[in-house]
Parts: sequence; C-alpha cells; structure tokens
Amino acid sequence: MTHSIGYDAPRIDAPGKVTGQTLYPGDIVRPDMLHMATLFAGRPHARILGLDTSEAEAAAGVVAVFTAADVPVNEYGLQINDQPVLCGPGSAKTGADVVRFVGDQVALVVSETEAQARGARRLIRVEWEDLPLVLDPEAAIRTPDPSGLGDPKGLSPIPQLHPHSPDNVAYSYRVRKGDIEVGFRAADVIVEGVYRTPVQEHAYLQPEAGVAYLDEAGRVTVEAAGQWTHVDQKQIAHALDIPVEQVRVIYPAIGGAFGGREDMSVQITLALAVWRLAQRGIRRPVKTVWTREESIIGHGKRHAMKLWAKWGARQDGTLVAAQVKVIADAGAYMYTSNKVLGNTTLTCTGPYEIPHVAVDTMAVYTNNVPAAAFRGFGGPQGHFAAESQMDKLAEALGMDPVEIRLKNVLTDEKLLTTGTPIPGGVGLTETIIAAARAAGWTQDEAGRWRKPQMANGRWQMADGKWQMADGKWQMANGGTSPNIPITNLPTTNLPTYRGLGFACGFKNVGFSFGYQENSYARVELRGGTEIVEATVYFAGADCGQGNHTVVAQMAAEALGVAFERVRVIASDTALMGDAGSASASRLTYMSGNAVRGAAGRALAAWKNEDRPAVGEFVYLAPKTTPLDHDTGYGKPNFAYGYVAQAAFVAVDAETGEVKVERFISADDVGRAINPRQVIGQIEGGVVQALGYTLLEDWKTDRGRVLTDRLSAYLIPTVLDTPGRLDAIIVEHPDPHGPWGARGMGEMPYLPVAAAVCAAVYDAVGVRFDEFPLTPERVWRGLQGRAQRL
Repeated sequence: MTHSIGYDAPRIDAPGKVTGQTLYPGDIVRPDMLHMATLFAGRPHARILGLDTSEAEAAAGVVAVFTAADVPVNEYGLQINDQPVLCGPGSAKTGADVVRFVGDQVALVVSETEAQARGARRLIRVEWEDLPLVLDPEAAIRTPDPSGLGDPKGLSPIPQLHPHSPDNVAYSYRVRKGDIEVGFRAADVIVEGVYRTPVQEHAYLQPEAGVAYLDEAGRVTVEAAGQWTHVDQKQIAHALDIPVEQVRVIYPAIGGAFGGREDMSVQITLALAVWRLAQRGIRRPVKTVWTREESIIGHGKRHAMKLWAKWGARQDGTLVAAQVKVIADAGAYMYTSNKVLGNTTLTCTGPYEIPHVAVDTMAVYTNNVPAAAFRGFGGPQGHFAAESQMDKLAEALGMDPVEIRLKNVLTDEKLLTTGTPIPGGVGLTETIIAAARAAGWTQDEAGRWRKPQMANGRWQMADGKWQMADGKWQMANGGTSPNIPITNLPTTNLPTYRGLGFACGFKNVGFSFGYQENSYARVELRGGTEIVEATVYFAGADCGQGNHTVVAQMAAEALGVAFERVRVIASDTALMGDAGSASASRLTYMSGNAVRGAAGRALAAWKNEDRPAVGEFVYLAPKTTPLDHDTGYGKPNFAYGYVAQAAFVAVDAETGEVKVERFISADDVGRAINPRQVIGQIEGGVVQALGYTLLEDWKTDRGRVLTDRLSAYLIPTVLDTPGRLDAIIVEHPDPHGPWGARGMGEMPYLPVAAAVCAAVYDAVGVRFDEFPLTPERVWRGLQGRAQRL
C-alpha cells in the first residue's frame, strides 16, 4: 500500500513551467491568427451619444470592429447581470449606453496584427455626455437607513447608478443576537473605533489574455485564464444567446488569480469576435493581450471599507457586546460584493463568542473600479476591525492580548454571531497557542499568559532559543536558523523602536449561505492485472496554488497506487463536469471528496474487470442556510479554517518606515496533504498581506486611476519580506474533509494587518486604524504623538 497523503510530492506542473514548455494564454499562437484590441471608456461616468467606427474600419489591416450593437444579450455578471459586455448605443440592454467606470469596454478592433488593432482603436470617435460622479459610498446612499449609516437629512442629490438599486445599495446584511443595550449595560469597559481599509490590486503575473477559435466540433472555444470554467462557459453562452454546449472553455496555465479572475475580462469579447467573424465567413482564431495598465483599470479590486465598531467586556475580559456597522465600496457593478459582504458580516466580530451583537453591513454602488473577490474575501477587512478592538479592550483591562483571545475564542460548543455553532471541529485554541508559544509567550503558575518583554533592546524568547541581538535574530547558543536564512534585517543606526503584535482569525471553506456546494470528478483506470495508469478528469483551476498536484496525491491515496501513475487532465468544459471555482479555499476540500468518491467507483468497476474502469462522482457538501433577513440567524458555512499570527516589527522613528523583522503564522489545515505546498501558501499569503498592510497605496482622482502601473503601485519584492518567516502547520482534522483536510489558501492573509498594526503600536505607542502604513502615514502619526506629549 502506497501513501501519498502528507508527502511533499513534486508539483506536476513544475517541469513544464521551469523549462518554458508550458503555455500561458499570452503565449498561445494558432495558425492564421488575428489580434484584438479593446477600447476602454477612460471615463468614470458618461453616456455615449454617438460612436463612429468608420475610420477605424477603413484602417490598414482591420478585419472588423464590434460594438454594443453586435452583442445579442448585452449583459453579464457572476452574481447578477448588471454589466454590459460593451457599452454604447444600439443595444437592447437598458442603460448599456452608459459607462460607469473607467474600465468599461466600448468597442473591439480585430486586425491582422496587434499594432494595427491598437492603432485603429485610436481612430474610433466617441461622443460623450459626462454624468455626475458617485465616488463616496457614504454619500451615495440615497435614502435614510435604519442602521444610521445613511443620509440623516433624507434624500440626497446623488444619481442612481442602476435601475434595480434606487438607493445605490448593492446588498446589505443585518445580524441581531441577544440585546445589544443589555450587553453594553453589563460591560465594565467599552471601546470604540472607526477603521478604514484600502483598495488592493491583484497584480497577478500575467495580465488578461486569451485566444478564441472554433474547434473541430464547431464550438466557440476560448482559452484564457479564469477561476471557474463552467461559469465562464455559461456567461459566454448567455451573452451570445447560444446553447451552452456550443461553447467550450479551456484554461491553460493561469499565472496567478487571487480572486481577480473570477469575473469576466476577455472571455466574452473573444468569443463574440470569433462568433461574429464566423457569421461573415471568416473562420480565424482571435487573440488579445491586455497591457498592465489595461489590466489594472479593467478588473475588479479588493473592497475598500469603513467600519464603525463599539465593543464591551467585563472586567475579567469576557466579551458581552459588539456593535459594528460597515460600508463597503462595491464600485460600478455587483461582481461578488454580496458574498464578500457576507464574509465581512461574519468576521467583523472576530472568531469569538459574544452574547449580544448588532451588525449592519452594506455594499454601495459607486463610479469607482468595481470591487471583486480577493484572497480573504472580506475577511481581512472584518478581522482588522475585530482584532484592533480586541487589542484596545486588552489594554483597557490590563490583560495580555493572547489571554483575552483565548478567554473568548470560539470552540465547538460556542455560538457564532449567527446563533449556530461552527461545524466540523474548531482548531482556534490550538492555533493561538502554537503561534503564541512560537513568539515567546509563556504561562505563569496560575496559567495566565505573559508576553515576552524587551530587555536592553533585545527580545528575550521564552524557549531560550531565539533572541534579537544587535539587530539580528540569533540562537541563544550562537547557532543559526535551521530552516530560514536571516536576511533583510535593519542595519541603520537611526533611532529604531521594536514591537510585537498578535492577531487571529477564521474564515469559511467552500461556498455558503444556502448554496448547495458541489464538485465533479471522473477517474479512469487502465492496465491488465494491475493498475498501470490512473487518469483524473477535474475542472478545477490551478492558479498556482498546486491543486492539481494535490488532486493527484489524493487520487493515488484513494486508489492505492504510486503517485507517479496518476495523470490529471483539467479545466476543459468539453471533457468533464463542473468542479466549481478556485476560490473560497475550497478546492482541496471539494476536489478531495469528489476524487475519493470517483476513485471508489472506479475501483469497483476494476474489480468487475471493466477495462478501462471508469468512476464518476459528484460530491455534495453539507448543507448551509441563508441568514435570516431580520436577525441574521442561520448556518452560513459547512467548514472553516483557522489562523493565528505574531509580528515583530522595527519602526524607524526618523523616516516612519516599518520593517517586519520576523513573522509567525500558525494555520490549522486539518491535514496537510502536501506540507511543502502548505508552507508555500502560508509564506505567499503573509507576504501578499504585508504588501496590503505596508506598501500598496491605491490612488484615484475623480474616478480616474492614478496608480495604473506597477512603477506607481508598489507590491512587495524580496527586499520587503520578513527577515524570518515561521510557517507553523496545525492539524486539527475536519470530520468531513478528505483525510481531515481543511482549506487554507486564504487563512494566512486574514489577520496580518491587525498583527502588524498592533506591533507598531507596541513599538511607538501610536494606533493606526487605517492603512497602508506608508512611511509618510507612520511619520505623521509619530509627529502627532510628539505634539500631544
């Protein structure tokens, strides 16, 4: 019997990517291929009165120009069909003549070369009527709101951006548990805060690109990067008004996604061009590649949010009340704002049991770039407010930050704010303890937790192994780190203050709020007396997280064959059923259960001497429920993942620069199918979240994006990574997960900002309820503190 679970199997996609043989969408070249360029609006809110394409159509090399009039059903959307495929006159879609953000698409130019397409695009003449801008989500709410977040004076003169939303509210939630006034009366300490979290760009490696053509069966075929092949297929078919089976979607190598490829980019427009050309007797492939600037304005971003929080606790640290109000900027279209907001609604009170809760959240339409799915999916925003509140309560009560968290953290018996327990076992306590001990926390004789203290400028670590000395992490016995090189540490002699912060979090695994989560897999076995080859057909997208390798490992384990005998064929709607999206940290959990079921059926066929032996299986996850409209009561998710983190920072008092010298992330993964990949996800998630926390400063001016290139929008490089990053794997099995595995791809991201901001406060005594912590923001905070002293 071979064992593939818990083994650092080599990634099955590594050889092709390392050697350059693997093709990403932008690498694909097909014979006799045409090229397409997209005309973007460049205006945040305007009506298109006229569109003259005649000069562009007459330009050298131009084969066709397509506009809104060419789209049969000019609408799409992952949640609701509120976005035109192309904006402009001539469409049956009401309101399709209006652009609502700078990245709306207006026209497509198809030419013999990319240069000709881009040159002809400049010849399209558009007659614009600029419309009033809606940029502030608080101001965008047109009617009074019972939560107190609306305009207290009544109706405001703000334009209505969508016919279906007269108040510009895209979605809202309301949670009521217990009696909030009773809770605050029982509190010995009450703390309040207003928190703001920023926009974030996904910055995946390859911008949007793809190729479309008619395949051998005459299907409109699109090869592009995405996160859910079958939903892409359905949206293309809807826009073209053709049967789903006449559309085929294939994912080549993807080159990163992080949620940014859940929504459509080039898929529908490529399909439209090939389909319309075929109707004109031109059966040629069409390719497009967006520039980085087009990508940055053209796809959705992380939701910017403003969160108001008021929390109360008893003198012993027991939480008794939490009131939170949230306004999220949805941008121009829904995308997944309703689902992201649901996650914020659950996480803005943290991973704690609180008897009295009042939460009101809303996502509001504006003329900003749409807000979309992004790793953590509303959780980082909610956790920033919740964990900051916990730190403020700990300080007000004179309690240790780990102590107060362990006192209130959710367990199997405790209830969520939605009034139901967490299903599947809760590993929060173990995860918090693992991170705290790694960071140097100790317990006294009474069992109370104690934070490590600074002594003579050094962090004295409780286990006697690590200490900060002369600006470097060193072993107490003079040795070096057994795993992680000591790099990127500060060497400056300028005044530097050091601090330590702690935070924890949780998040759903899989789709939720009443959706019947499901995933398909097929396994085929070939050989004579023994299985020589096992082929797994699975549509899930590998966006770089290594899912297809994990699928092969789980198939090998279920079949009892060597890992090397398993082949994975993935992400082609013509060859396999729907596996769902590469999102919600769901693929390991869902693919594992689907593959295990299919493997069992294939083995049964093998024993029956079928050759090849084939097994198909659709895994249905445990059911969830929507939240009650008035109270928020319900069972929103069937599984969760857990994380706890500690950040050691150095703050340059002269420049305001914050350097993360060491970072610890303990993640409960249930069971590590491939430990090396788990560590990679932890390290990648932490560094990406540090960019969100410290560097990435999204700027706009009246709806136009100023940071539309990576020279202006800075993301982390190797020089911005922590000197030491400890990835701790906690294994608290999920009873329904495959071999006990939970999803974990998003968990390392969740509380990073809160942990870093807590560490900065520990270092310099200034709280930052807004980030990114750019040197300027920190320096100004330090100046403000100096003036108050």
